[in-house]
Amino acid sequence: MTFALETAAHPEALRRVAIDPVSRVEGHGKVTLLLDAHNHIEQVRLHIVEFRGFEKFIEGRPYWEVPVMVQRLCGICPVSHHLAAAKAFDRILGATPVTASATAVRRLMHYGQILQSHALHFFHLSSPDLLFGFDSDVAKRNIVGVAQAHPDIAKKGILLRKFGQEIIRITSGKRVHGTGAVPGGINKLVTRQERDALLADLPQMLQWAQDAVDMVKQLHAQNPALYNTFGSFKSNLLSLVRADGAMDLYDGVLRARDASGAIIFDGLDDQRYLEVIAEEVRSWSYMKFPYLKSLGTQQGWYRVGPLARVQNCDFIPSERAEAERQAFVAWGQGELINGSLAYHWARMIELLHAVEVIGQLLDDPALLAGDLISSGARQQSGVGMIEAPRGTLIHDYDVGDDDLVTRCNLIVSTTHNNQAMNEAVRSVAREYLEGQELTEGLLNHIEVAIRAYDPCLSCATHALGKMPLQVTLLAADGSVLDRLEKSSQ
Repeated sequence: MTFALETAAHPEALRRVAIDPVSRVEGHGKVTLLLDAHNHIEQVRLHIVEFRGFEKFIEGRPYWEVPVMVQRLCGICPVSHHLAAAKAFDRILGATPVTASATAVRRLMHYGQILQSHALHFFHLSSPDLLFGFDSDVAKRNIVGVAQAHPDIAKKGILLRKFGQEIIRITSGKRVHGTGAVPGGINKLVTRQERDALLADLPQMLQWAQDAVDMVKQLHAQNPALYNTFGSFKSNLLSLVRADGAMDLYDGVLRARDASGAIIFDGLDDQRYLEVIAEEVRSWSYMKFPYLKSLGTQQGWYRVGPLARVQNCDFIPSERAEAERQAFVAWGQGELINGSLAYHWARMIELLHAVEVIGQLLDDPALLAGDLISSGARQQSGVGMIEAPRGTLIHDYDVGDDDLVTRCNLIVSTTHNNQAMNEAVRSVAREYLEGQELTEGLLNHIEVAIRAYDPCLSCATHALGKMPLQVTLLAADGSVLDRLEKSSQ
């Protein structure tokens, strides 16, 4: 498993294609490609050109403010940051484990977050490409087109997300940027009336989640060559798993596999993540490149998120999702599944699992009654780790005796996937771009590869409409050979 060098010989003699910005992702990024005189791809890079400063301006704030502050990183998955920060400060307060009620409410909040985020990404952002084709008419390749051509699919996606958002509202106080988790526990329980309302909708949500898995399985079966090869490459995998190897999206120990599926390390306490993970900085991107220390920068990069989690765990602890995981693994015929489009299949398996877990949690009496807060011996440092919708999320803090944060390190899910997204773009560009005339549909192939990872480039909100996009093909002397432009209007 290697990746191409990030420099090209005699770049002044190469032609440059730029996709700036990449559309339908969170934050601002661009893709640049360098081609030689024969249109062979010499270099492909995904640039993150937006600066994030959260780690610095959190310094000096009282620790109890941080779980509410830090979730402003994102408008789609704020719950993940909210909970990861709260878990880190649980450690600092010595409040581990938190109470049974705090665990139940937080878990319900988190699996509601998994459900709504996965539904949003698959149905609103990715299904137009999958249902209509990557180079289909751009006028219908959007959620409005899906609603017109497939109203039943659009309805299911909207209402699945709504159900997840309602869970977040009940457990955190608001659908976006709530306050339910606090250092040491939670600030509210679920009422019986709220619990019963969710239970009433659960059977329908479970059926629609199963329908989503069936739909993406059918898409794979209809075009197995595309789904097996598009953006396909071997990589290491990283995720949290439960102590017994089961999938657990809220808590667990770190496990990593190599590209052949062999275990690199397992059972590592999340407080010790710096023993195995380091980050590399490159001059052409604000986003760092994490890697496994034991393998080094060239061989140590890895993938996180649904595709990694479904293949890294030993089993999924819910009946329907486990049956679907087994079908997914069987598709690989004994090998790891490496195609980037398989993220969508794995994502829908997790969506189904989230609905099943929500059903289990709604039967837990600790949701309705019990202690909210626990405490213990104070510490100076703490790490909070969670499996966010996009992958492993790490929050790491130091707090002084005056209760002010002195250090903050965040490794968000998309940062873990940085090199993998570059590999996906490189693979797709070489397969589809070389020797071809620039078209909107062709360029969309590159964006489809990035979109499969559901990237949160600045931990901001998704752009639901079309962002401005201009691609220019230049000759070695700087003259314009071709230009394509999409407008936000």
